[in-house]
Amino acid sequence: MPDPTAHPSAPSAPPAPPIPLAALLAREDLGLRLVAGTTNPESVAIQWVHTSEMADPYPYLLGGELLLTAGVLLKDPETYAARVVEAGGAAIGFGVAPVHDTVPAALVEACERHGLPLVEVPPQTPFTAIARAVWRLMAQVRLQEVRRVSEAQQGLATAAARPDPVPAVLQQLASRLGGWATLLSPDGSVLYASGRRPAADAREALARLATVVGPAADEEPRGPTPAPRTAGAAGTETTGAPADVPVGSGRRVAPLSATDAVGGVGLAAYALGGGERLVLGIATEAREPGGHTVAGMAVVLLSLLTAPHQGVDATGRSAALVRLLLGAPPAEVAPALGPGPWTVVHAARPGPPPDRIAASALGAALGSALVDADGATVRILLSGDRRIEPQPGWTLGVSAPAAPADLTAADTAAARALRRAEATREPLARQRGAGLGELVAPDDAAIHARALLAPLAGSPALTETLRVWLSLHGSWDRTAVALGVHRNTVRQRIARCSTLLGMDLDDADVRMELWFALRWL
Repeated sequence: MPDPTAHPSAPSAPPAPPIPLAALLAREDLGLRLVAGTTNPESVAIQWVHTSEMADPYPYLLGGELLLTAGVLLKDPETYAARVVEAGGAAIGFGVAPVHDTVPAALVEACERHGLPLVEVPPQTPFTAIARAVWRLMAQVRLQEVRRVSEAQQGLATAAARPDPVPAVLQQLASRLGGWATLLSPDGSVLYASGRRPAADAREALARLATVVGPAADEEPRGPTPAPRTAGAAGTETTGAPADVPVGSGRRVAPLSATDAVGGVGLAAYALGGGERLVLGIATEAREPGGHTVAGMAVVLLSLLTAPHQGVDATGRSAALVRLLLGAPPAEVAPALGPGPWTVVHAARPGPPPDRIAASALGAALGSALVDADGATVRILLSGDRRIEPQPGWTLGVSAPAAPADLTAADTAAARALRRAEATREPLARQRGAGLGELVAPDDAAIHARALLAPLAGSPALTETLRVWLSLHGSWDRTAVALGVHRNTVRQRIARCSTLLGMDLDDADVRMELWFALRWL
């Protein structure tokens, strides 16, 4: 008999890549039956399982769930299905008995209209058995991916230690991905290559991708990316990411990676760090879990192997660290690391904390070797005035450019931007400007903030909850996601803040005054 107990909490991120609904339907011991919503369960991705008997489960869903219910409070099937779709739910698992003898026909029709997969759960299958099956399938996928990535890491590291490291790394990468790996010059010419060569049209498309990726370079503005200047180039435009050319800027702002597909062959181009503007190109017929991570490892290794004067750069960073440890102020040390201003980036991704290989790959993609990967959040320091773009698989919080003396404040601003990006499910959020706050003297603003928020001074949790809640326009759900707590906890904390401050937090003027104060606290 299904377990009708509501469980409103859910993990903040799936522990493994999603599994197809078809994998659950194939489990004979569960006895599940697809009754509506899709004819292709292989395309339905399940990220986790959630059980709820709420009449409206929307506030408790994060997206990608197999929502299990016995229909205890099911009153309006049409609205129920619509709300699940609106929340991003992947499918509904409906347990028959003891509340309903069969899946309600109205729910079947509603799910069919909304394209929401509906699965019948037989009486003998408890919901916990379904959850256990999902986690086991996810564990199998994760284990396979970890094993594959670990073996690739060892192989790439061994290749990098050989006398001819660049061809050896490319050979190892091509073998691991089952495709073609090549090192390309900025104009798309092949410098080294290994693996099974794709067809000519795929090679030409990959060469064109190489001309649109790379760090910003001082050059004259130009139009659409031309075909690579090689014999036999077709000259057609690629469907990959085009170069972004700001008019009159004198600089080409290009993406650091780009993808395309030609004739069933997946293409990817990654810009290498080091100043030579070299590109790693990959062509594969199939993408397997962990492939992007393996490519990221190769990007890091090839960036190190091809970067000129790497020893000089490392020496400069070491000298800067020594000077900091010996008491030199940041403003004095920063020029040894690079030209200002400085931007702080905080990055996070689903799953376990990123290792140093993944963090270094992200740093290389953003064009910086100044990476801190201690914990679940990766921190990256970038010098110079550059535009930070979203990175696949990562959520980024970006500070405004800052002077060395203001890096501590920039670090805090990047952390807040990351929390806002996670709460709004955006790949990147930037530090917001001060706006009207610049019209008030900083000392006066700080005194006012301390006085106004004095009742909360002894509770950092209340202060931070109020800050996040106001920044997210009073959204209970998004604040709960950003802080990693239950939405009821957020409600309790905000109610406590209102009591301690003696203010009506539903009043727009009160919210504005508190937000101003929190900016200066």
